[in-house]
Amino acid sequence: MTDLLREIHIFGDREQMADFAIEQWTEICEAAIKNNGYFSAALSGGKTPVPFYQKLAAKKLLPWDKTHVFIVDERFVPYESDENNYHMIQRTLLRHVNIPQENIHPVRTSGISAEFSAEEYEKDIGSYCKKVHTQEPQFDLIVLGIGEDGHTASLFPGSPALKEMGRFALSVAPLDKQKTERITLTFPAINNAGNVMFLVSGANKAEITKEVIERKTRLLPAAMVRPKKGKLMFIIDKNAGSLLSGRTQSK
Repeated sequence: MTDLLREIHIFGDREQMADFAIEQWTEICEAAIKNNGYFSAALSGGKTPVPFYQKLAAKKLLPWDKTHVFIVDERFVPYESDENNYHMIQRTLLRHVNIPQENIHPVRTSGISAEFSAEEYEKDIGSYCKKVHTQEPQFDLIVLGIGEDGHTASLFPGSPALKEMGRFALSVAPLDKQKTERITLTFPAINNAGNVMFLVSGANKAEITKEVIERKTRLLPAAMVRPKKGKLMFIIDKNAGSLLSGRTQSK
């Protein structure tokens, strides 16, 4: 199904999801480099995208020298922590491909405050924008997930960050004080992307996937992802898509 540049693709498992996601990455990458000379992607953490990153790491002939990788959101924990998203992306993908170090844009999480980290990350994004001659970030591809509460990136229900319209990156203090602070891209950055790809798997995500895709409420952060000019893709497994109505399912 396609609705205002929205596509829903349902697969048997995460391996099939990964194969399709790689096809999309390759097509978007080739088009971006042909048109602009570079390709930019912002990647998320979590378990669902791991097979995608691992398979993508085997694609040695992709133009990694013209690829820039950003982080969608980051827990404010040391790089060595298993909860650090960049650590996972580095381990599963980046260390296996020939991408220049200056093309990798992590979020610094040590030696500074979370607020200053967000400011520093936003400056890094701004420097990249100047380099490629854009006024604001226009990522070619953003890879997102959906939490059971409907959050995406580190944009949680009820968070003041949902209303941010000026900044492209923010520090976010969780409602649960026992959890760590986070740095996240905001909707002005996400909804300005050329392509946004949701990867969602598991029966525990079926209810929220139905809520987001069939738009029972637009108050859920994941449902607020609406690229202004780009394409929105939901790449999900059969378990996460099990509650979708027949008219919504496309594959």
